[in-house]
Amino acid sequence: MSTPLTEQEMNAIEQYDEQQRFNYLLKQAIANRELWILTDEHGCVMLNSEEEDCVPVWPNQEFAQSWATNEWQDCQAQAITLDKWLSHWSPGLEEDELAIVVFPNQAEEGLVIYPYELESELKHRLKKK
Repeated sequence: MSTPLTEQEMNAIEQYDEQQRFNYLLKQAIANRELWILTDEHGCVMLNSEEEDCVPVWPNQEFAQSWATNEWQDCQAQAITLDKWLSHWSPGLEEDELAIVVFPNQAEEGLVIYPYELESELKHRLKKK
């Protein structure tokens, strides 16, 4: 289990650009063996980009839970193990033709990628470990 982030650390990481947040998410996912989503009674919350329906993923509970405001105030951060992500989520998102928005910041900016791209990066980094 990872050490909770301080507010100062969260504010600093929030300022990272999309690529830096992607790299941070990959590093945390490998280190902690999990990714985080937000869920409500209907399932996983979604974001919409201009071209894609996306599932947002975060590197840790604090960042996921920080999105549980306004219309998402009833949502809960949920951890998904890396094994379950690779065996169930990645193929399922691919099959449903959904994209992933990687670690969106509070300005709703995040790198939009396809599930196989995240899976490929995760597997590549797992091999290097």
